[in-house]
Amino acid sequence: MSCKAKSQHLQCSLNTSAIFLDGNVDLCGGVADLKLQPCSGVNPKNRKLPNKVLKIAVPLGVLGVLCSIFLVLFCALMSRRKSKGQSLTSVPSMEGQFARLSYADLLKATSGFSRNNLIGVGRFGSVYKGSLEDGMAMVAVKVLDLDVRGATKTFVAECNALRWMRHRNLVKIISVCLSLDFQGQDFKALVYEYKSNGSLEEWLHHDPIEQREEDRGLTMIQRLNIAIDIACALEYLHFGTDSVVIHGDLKPSNILLDDDMTACVGDFGLATVVLSISKELLTMESNSSVIKGTIGYIAPEYGMGEMVSTQGDVYSFGILLLEMFTKIRPTDGAFNGHSSLSSFVSSALPDSMMDILDPVSVQEKIRVSDVHMAKETLLYILEIGVACSNKSPRDRLAMTNVAAELRQIRSGYLAERMS
Repeated sequence: MSCKAKSQHLQCSLNTSAIFLDGNVDLCGGVADLKLQPCSGVNPKNRKLPNKVLKIAVPLGVLGVLCSIFLVLFCALMSRRKSKGQSLTSVPSMEGQFARLSYADLLKATSGFSRNNLIGVGRFGSVYKGSLEDGMAMVAVKVLDLDVRGATKTFVAECNALRWMRHRNLVKIISVCLSLDFQGQDFKALVYEYKSNGSLEEWLHHDPIEQREEDRGLTMIQRLNIAIDIACALEYLHFGTDSVVIHGDLKPSNILLDDDMTACVGDFGLATVVLSISKELLTMESNSSVIKGTIGYIAPEYGMGEMVSTQGDVYSFGILLLEMFTKIRPTDGAFNGHSSLSSFVSSALPDSMMDILDPVSVQEKIRVSDVHMAKETLLYILEIGVACSNKSPRDRLAMTNVAAELRQIRSGYLAERMS
């Protein structure tokens, strides 16, 4: 290769004949004069492609990681809310059905949930009497203890059972309160009409020390009227609506008495609502291994894992009826070797009936002109109680028949007194 200078410029030319490439078979590229084969390597323009890919992939990767973290945090938050109790959305919507009351309203109505207004304490909460500002009648406020396992479940069950039911012998619900207290904790309460004469439990098993001199307990006709009221309520629950409602916890403390001693069934915390009397639905509703109800009033088949049924309510009613006229609790155990109150009463009928009756109902019998008729009336009542509390569910009466028979007994009794 030689270079010549012309003027002030340097001009270079390539002498291809002076370049020897023999033996360099792998050479490629270069200037066109060398006539080498083109190289198969990457186009320099394409060397920028990996950089472009990285610029796109890195932000997408970061975004994906952020989305994953957000999803994990969201799931953790939802799990925490669920662990605190069922969401309020699990409670049936009742807007428009009842008066809307807040925690502050109930706090004021009960004087700060004062012990002076406490009228009862149950498994899942406490009941206070109160007075609302808008001139409504006295109310009973059932405040759920949400720290107790199953409290929220009973709240939902009671709402489901009472939201559409209307009957003179069922405690009327006024409002459902789903709110937060002043510490930001969940607050759930049910507001009912207040029943001035308290519960049947208080009338049957009152403290003798606190009994007023003029208070002699329930008369026979009052007991019979109360029994009919309860039977009518159960008849309505079992057969009166499109759904079948099984109360599940019938006992004296859940029977409330109005000013005129009309009985109303309350506390539906263990109620089961069945949309159809199908075996599948009943099994689904009662697949829990935990026995629900109160010892002494629970149907014996429940203890053997049988499904809840209307016949379980019939059994509880039978025990309650026997307790009303004998004043013997089913948990007293003083049954002279008998396993239950039903068996004890059955063994005393008819010859020893007068020995097991509550003395107050016996005293009223003396005032009836036809003593034989009074004994007959009491015998019929106890026989119904025994029939309802039969060990076999298939041998128990239906509440429609029970209500009808008790009404007939009352009509005969009152007719005899008028004659």
